[in-house]
Amino acid sequence: MDILVIGAGVVGLAAARSLALRGHTVIVAERTTGIGSGVSSRNSEVVHAGLYYPSGSLKARHCVAGRRMLYAYCAERGVPARKLGKLIVATSDAEAEKVAAIHAQGEANGVENLHLVSGEEARAMEPALACVGALHSPETGIVDSHALMLALQGEIEDHGGALAVMTPIDRLVFRDGAWEVVVEGEAHRFDAVVNAASLGAQAIARATEGFPAEAIPKLVLAKGNYFACAGKPAFTRLIYPAPVDGGLGVHLTLDLAGRMRFGPDVEWIEGEDYDVDPRRAESFYAAIRRYWPDLPDGALTADYCGIRPKLTGPGEPAADFMIAGETAHGLPRHVALFGIESPGLTSALSLGEAVAEAVEG
Repeated sequence: MDILVIGAGVVGLAAARSLALRGHTVIVAERTTGIGSGVSSRNSEVVHAGLYYPSGSLKARHCVAGRRMLYAYCAERGVPARKLGKLIVATSDAEAEKVAAIHAQGEANGVENLHLVSGEEARAMEPALACVGALHSPETGIVDSHALMLALQGEIEDHGGALAVMTPIDRLVFRDGAWEVVVEGEAHRFDAVVNAASLGAQAIARATEGFPAEAIPKLVLAKGNYFACAGKPAFTRLIYPAPVDGGLGVHLTLDLAGRMRFGPDVEWIEGEDYDVDPRRAESFYAAIRRYWPDLPDGALTADYCGIRPKLTGPGEPAADFMIAGETAHGLPRHVALFGIESPGLTSALSLGEAVAEAVEG
């Protein structure tokens, strides 16, 4: 088939790769100037183990499978990745109950090598840490997301696919057995379409003739701000607090050069805005010092932010990934992805396979 994938983020590229490897001719349409310029380049670059998500959910299934696929892919393709491990820390008895529940959920999801450790054991692993206990997840790691996306793009092109940048989609219509896709007034025909437009997925669905309005979920924007931390790294693993409403709490991550950064927090917003307010550092200091009391004054500087394409808002239960095929909207050979937030990066290769299977039907 001739297939159009809309969106050149990591999940769109992974879906295009899976389709290209199956022998289809694939074009990836991206409205900006290059790959991974949105959600995919504005995250923690963490490879998640699959701990937090309800058993049987798409997030749980694709995170665990995708993580295993991702480490193997990075080793095969020379993409920088490192399995650092992480500690999810409890700084009170109430948080210890939360951490124990995450341990149980992770084991139910099939995550390997998890174990609870005491505060003393955690401090032996990370002397700068303050906690009453922790969950150790050795399978968690970090990846160079841009190198990953370049590798995916390379495979797509090696198998006859192409990337079309600066290509905004105006309208999609299923007519005479094929998809007519209008770009700047010019129509192009494809056998199948994948909507992997992330923050723009709902807008693409609304521009798709015959896509039922009731099948388009609401889009809720949750901004996550990150702060860099000056000085020598105080930790060798990723450090996560107990989760908070809308996210996983202000956690410490390390990049592949070993530099520390903190975030993301959760800031509910109405429209896309990529400015980081330096005043938010005050709440970061308070959150971080619960598990790293020796964080120096003035050590944090505003770094960058990302926006999660959520399907639920404050106080609402977290939504699962949505992979909407013909049974969801009635349109043939059309797959729309909604709410692909964390752990979307970790899940990308597994999601790509699921999309390819849905397209082939």
